Amino acid sequence: MAIRQQAPGQGPQAESRPEAEGGLRKPRFLTRSEMEVPAFVRPEQLAEEGFDYERDLGDPGEYPFTRGIHPTMYRGRLWTMREFAGFGDAAATNRRFHYLLEQGQTGLSVAFDFPTLLGYDSDAPVAEGEVGRMGVAVDTLADMERLFEGIPLDRVSTSMTINGPAMILFAMYLALARKRGIPFDRLNGTIQNDILKEYTAQKTYIFPIRPSLKIITDIMAYASEEVPRWNTISISGYHIREAGATAVQELAFTLADGFTYVEEGIKAGLDVDRFAPRLSFFWDIHLNFFEEIAKIRAARRIWAREMRERFGARNPRSWTMRFHSQTAGVSLTAQQPEVNIVRTAFEALAAVLAGTQSLHTNSFDEALALPTEEAVRLALRTQQVIAEEIGVADTVDPLAGSYYVEWLTNRMERAAYDYFRRIEAVGGVVAGIEKGFFQREIADAAYRQQLRLQSGEEVVVGVNKYVLEEEQPPRILRIDPAVEREQVERLRRVRAERDPRAVAEALERLERTAREGGNLMPALVEAASVYASEGEMADALRSVYGVYREEPVF
Repeated sequence: MAIRQQAPGQGPQAESRPEAEGGLRKPRFLTRSEMEVPAFVRPEQLAEEGFDYERDLGDPGEYPFTRGIHPTMYRGRLWTMREFAGFGDAAATNRRFHYLLEQGQTGLSVAFDFPTLLGYDSDAPVAEGEVGRMGVAVDTLADMERLFEGIPLDRVSTSMTINGPAMILFAMYLALARKRGIPFDRLNGTIQNDILKEYTAQKTYIFPIRPSLKIITDIMAYASEEVPRWNTISISGYHIREAGATAVQELAFTLADGFTYVEEGIKAGLDVDRFAPRLSFFWDIHLNFFEEIAKIRAARRIWAREMRERFGARNPRSWTMRFHSQTAGVSLTAQQPEVNIVRTAFEALAAVLAGTQSLHTNSFDEALALPTEEAVRLALRTQQVIAEEIGVADTVDPLAGSYYVEWLTNRMERAAYDYFRRIEAVGGVVAGIEKGFFQREIADAAYRQQLRLQSGEEVVVGVNKYVLEEEQPPRILRIDPAVEREQVERLRRVRAERDPRAVAEALERLERTAREGGNLMPALVEAASVYASEGEMADALRSVYGVYREEPVF
């Protein structure tokens, strides 16, 4: 693998002459990954670095896909507009889904509450006070039925942000489709199912690392045969970035996780070209406009090269990095929240110029609470203005050839390969998690960022500069405590009305399959179909696999 060796800041200087007049407005110009930003870049610098159009760029839709994975991009079809939604019970979230579809949203994205993310039922003692608070509560197939009431599963793409118990929620969705008579091969959507970043960033894991990886290969094998249009993993940099990582760390750690999933699939005996085309990515689009665009361009190039050269994939669809993106939640402020509308618009524009396939724009009030209907409509309108009014969707990759963008893309790529070598030196991704390597790197980056904010070196409008003495808080969405009581009562009714023998037999089969090392998905779909609860299915697997306990990192 050819890796450019010239490091950022070495070789010919991008700033080839001093500032002509006066001083600089700040002592250092840095990206959020702490890369020095040049005043300008000259074409000979790219030439001296060996920049080659065919190798490093190519035309849109052609290897190495730096310029995008489709030859026409948005001239042919706009990105999927997919606002993340979920709160309270399934009926409330279903109403929000219908509202968003009526407003022009083109795909659904489900946010689950914390008990659901951790594989607990709403009546579990640890769930008290959390049911429906940060997402929708889903305990059984009955909740899934209410969540998607009136929504044609074979005509709407559904994304579910779920990781530790992803296979259980996926099984419920499949059980719902089967109950409606919809063939699995007509379903289109994504489960996040990225367990590796849970151990380093978001922390909604259940089982130890090795059984979790086995579950993922079960899903890949099952879906490649039964649900061929489903994206089985959304390899997610988003939560890594939200935990405090830099753009470079998000790029490197996310791709390293992706390579690990490919390795695990191949080890499990799967043909790389059978499962790799259904792997997708999920990126955080932050405020440093050009760095975010360069990050995505570098990611596409690296993924294409590694899939073709390291893993021997022959299907061009295995080389293409398809991705969903979301504007940065951590960039939103509780102070002067209306300014978040501006932040989100620029982040969304960066995502579009980077070539996203799907986009969620955060609502301006999300630093305070789950978004109101008015706020989420404005977030959707932000995407629609970018798509329909300002002309950036009319030409493919308008930033290609920018000396700065290409220079920065090369720097991002180089920095990612530096991290790949460090990850290899600690023994790979799994060993790196066990040794706390990723956790320390993210924590250190977050600490340095906080110091820059406290010193004023980095400005956040309304927080450490341009502060208002008094502010009028906006109207926010509040979840009625009665939601939890009603959800628990519904769960108890389902348990009372279902066939207890069928549930017991299905759970016994699931546990036996786990002990014998078989593919879990058929047993999970059967258990979901007879209304076994998420907690019951997770407990059956906990009895075999145990649970993960994180070693603290200081």
